[in-house]
Amino acid sequence: MDRAGIGKVCLALPGATLDHPFGDDHDAYRIGGKMFVMVGGEGGVSFKVSDIAYEVLTEEGRARPAPYLARAKWVNLPDPAAWPDDELADHFAIAHSIVAAKLTRKQRAELGLG
Repeated sequence: MDRAGIGKVCLALPGATLDHPFGDDHDAYRIGGKMFVMVGGEGGVSFKVSDIAYEVLTEEGRARPAPYLARAKWVNLPDPAAWPDDELADHFAIAHSIVAAKLTRKQRAELGLG
């Protein structure tokens, strides 16, 4: 999946927004102001995962701990094109739901997340 594909998948999720807090070459996808996926300037992608997924993906070598975000259980894929699109889309949807679950009830309601 390329940068445009990642954007299409992420922005299709409820309440998702895009901004560029680290410069125009970095895309940060957010829900309620909190990042759930970030595309780096060189095309790699980082995203939030569950504790279990973090262990599995990093131990198997399928992903590496995301720079600066590993302690928050984020993983990094230097080449997202090497992964099946549907699998990446599933990971992005899960990242979205993990981050959305930590929003306040009021924020979730305002974003139409019930």
